[in-house]
Amino acid sequence: MTKRILIITTNFSEINKDIHTGVWLEEFAVPYLTFVATGYEVVVASPKGGDSPIDENSLSCSNPMEWDDAAKYLKDTKVLSDIDYKSFDVLYIPGGHGPMFDLAVDDTVKEVVEYFYNNNKIISSVCHGPAALLSAKDKNGNSILKDRCVTAFSNKEENIVKMTEFVPFLLEDKLKESGANYIAQKPWSEHVEISNNIITGQNQNSALAVAEKVIFFLS
Repeated sequence: MTKRILIITTNFSEINKDIHTGVWLEEFAVPYLTFVATGYEVVVASPKGGDSPIDENSLSCSNPMEWDDAAKYLKDTKVLSDIDYKSFDVLYIPGGHGPMFDLAVDDTVKEVVEYFYNNNKIISSVCHGPAALLSAKDKNGNSILKDRCVTAFSNKEENIVKMTEFVPFLLEDKLKESGANYIAQKPWSEHVEISNNIITGQNQNSALAVAEKVIFFLS
């Protein structure tokens, strides 16, 4: 049977009147296109459904044209609560700063993540996407991140992009507080951590590597 991948994206777009955010296009488009090219069925959902805004800073005339095709699927996402998430083999959550504001605190996202974790299905995420894993618990009530080796956007990278004062928390700090063994390489490195069924990537440059690891474990 065809493997099915559920991608959960953010609906959050405005930090303040001057700072807009959303999903980082590369972190969505590269895995999406890679999964589709491999022959997987991919469904894109968000907490509210409809538009999943793209962070304007991730748009560039140098982006490959096929990213524009993938971006169309962010315009009309499914409502997450309407999805039969138990029928999927993999969960993938891209970053951008948006997930820090909505996916990190959404009850349905928490429910989905917990199901995938407790049923030993692949959970994959990149950059700020792992914020969506912070509230999830295992069957014993512990954080699913406890004692897991994970990576995500680092405090150094957050400082470089001058967003430290605008995010609700620093993701590196929160992951450590959850009991995770947070591991990072130098800023903008391609870096992936795998711990049981959790696959995480440090930043947008790690998106393809995360997708490739997912494919490896599904094959």
